[in-house]
Amino acid sequence: MEVGTKRRKHAAEFKAKVALEAVKGVRTLSELSSVYKVHPTAIGQWKRRLLEGAAGVFEGEIGSLGKSEDDLTGPLYEKIGRLEVEVDWLKKKL
Repeated sequence: MEVGTKRRKHAAEFKAKVALEAVKGVRTLSELSSVYKVHPTAIGQWKRRLLEGAAGVFEGEIGSLGKSEDDLTGPLYEKIGRLEVEVDWLKKKL
């Protein structure tokens, strides 16, 4: 790397797009590299990560976003309880 050049950070969406094109195989890594201005090694790494992590997309229940309804609502009910206690305490003090 030359002095004065900074490493670019690419968004996950960009990496996925380039990796998907690499998986399709319509263009070579060199062609993709020149089109997207990314080193072929980086594209190869993104492609490998995509293929290794593809099974994770289908794990778990269908329609599940990773958290159950109880995991999402539990902290909210706790906060409501605390706020009700605070309101009751303030009513008694005023």
